[in-house]
Amino acid sequence: MRWKSLAMVIAVLGLAGCEVTTASGPISTSAPAQGSQRGAQSFAQVVRTLEPVAERECRARTARVNCDFKIVVDNRPNQPPNAFQTLDKSGRPIIAFTQALIDDARNADELAFVLGHEAAHHISGHIARQQQNAAAGAVIAGLGVVLLGGSAEAVEAAQRTGAQVGARTYSKDFELEADALGTIITARAGYDPLRGAQFFARIPDPGDKFLGTHPPNNQRLETVRRTAAGL
Repeated sequence: MRWKSLAMVIAVLGLAGCEVTTASGPISTSAPAQGSQRGAQSFAQVVRTLEPVAERECRARTARVNCDFKIVVDNRPNQPPNAFQTLDKSGRPIIAFTQALIDDARNADELAFVLGHEAAHHISGHIARQQQNAAAGAVIAGLGVVLLGGSAEAVEAAQRTGAQVGARTYSKDFELEADALGTIITARAGYDPLRGAQFFARIPDPGDKFLGTHPPNNQRLETVRRTAAGL
């Protein structure tokens, strides 16, 4: 029974994947409000310019990966400034921006950098890699409880916790990888990644928390500076 439960948790992880996203539920892609037209026009121009660059980088750096990005606006009410990358059922990469982020961006460079960063998550295969880490964490935690003679319920609880820990283990590294590749994509699209990365200076600093999902803002900015200097 315990081993069957362990296999079921791993199967669920395999189906569900791992989120590089903070959103849940359906994404609305209706037209922006009239007051957001200026931001919407800037965003549309950034998408037209940067999307083909991101797709070229994707094809150059990957094999047998869907590089046909679909970029949408998440217009669900009361969503905070945010952008996220996910996959649809066919494996096509989706990048969604909340309307609040588009409105909050101070210039096209910030929009371009965020878009390049999210595209880099897909190119680097972060969803699949986080899924693998979560599955490994579930296996290790579940095995430990099994060997200690724990109940089926204890095994399932350990698997859930192990999956969460496993998924977060390298999340900071993934963010820095996406910052570096996002810098390259942003620059090759003709935008200024250093100016775009100033977006980090205006958001709360997560600090260097144990099992936190994002690295400190100064570390992210330094990654952008170092990568830009290398270009």
